[in-house]
Amino acid sequence: MGFFDFIGDLEQYSEHKRPEMRMNRRHKFLIDDNIDDLQGARVLDLAAHDGRWSYAMAAAGASKVVGIEGRADLVKRFENYPDAAIRDKVELRVDDVFLGLDKAYAAEEYYDVIAVFGLLYHLMDHYRLLVAIRKLDPEVVIIDSEFCLAGWPMVKLIKEDTENILNATAYYEGQKEVMKGIPSFSAMEKMAETLDYNIQWSDWNSLAEDDRHGVSDYYRPENIRRGTCVLTPK
Repeated sequence: MGFFDFIGDLEQYSEHKRPEMRMNRRHKFLIDDNIDDLQGARVLDLAAHDGRWSYAMAAAGASKVVGIEGRADLVKRFENYPDAAIRDKVELRVDDVFLGLDKAYAAEEYYDVIAVFGLLYHLMDHYRLLVAIRKLDPEVVIIDSEFCLAGWPMVKLIKEDTENILNATAYYEGQKEVMKGIPSFSAMEKMAETLDYNIQWSDWNSLAEDDRHGVSDYYRPENIRRGTCVLTPK
């Protein structure tokens, strides 16, 4: 049994094969391992997709979750989530992530926790994003992303199809492909260091091998591997 057991019954996941398995295993590292920081917290969820992680953080004890998502059709799907009391703690905004961060800063909004799930490796300007987050002065930043396995600070450039809803959004109307950059683990650490953040990597190897179905991207032996880290101010 897991939090996301219901997700396979939602229409927007009907074409996915056992989405609850992957989501539940990620929930352990993204939500359960940060449960204390989420209690009573104001949370900002960047690139919120259909609000799935906003919903999970609200259910985990956050007092308020604001999600920013660039695709209005994805935000509309949030109304399909089952618990109205949990949904009521979530506000989803349709906006560009960078513009949304600038607006939050200008409005002097405060967030205890900022979640960056599945976003960092769809960008070209990672440092700009982290600086904008740092200006909001959160106590905790949780990042889940793909990273290069190179042993030095670098960013791998890859083209990406904007018509896939799991990919980056277009920068202008009609753009079919964009460039994205996948930072190395070392690059993530260097960026955190220059922004006066401590960084703690989640130990995905603590998950038993028999329980790794659906999350194989966290265990790739070469080139690119997904990982999770938590940043806290020094």
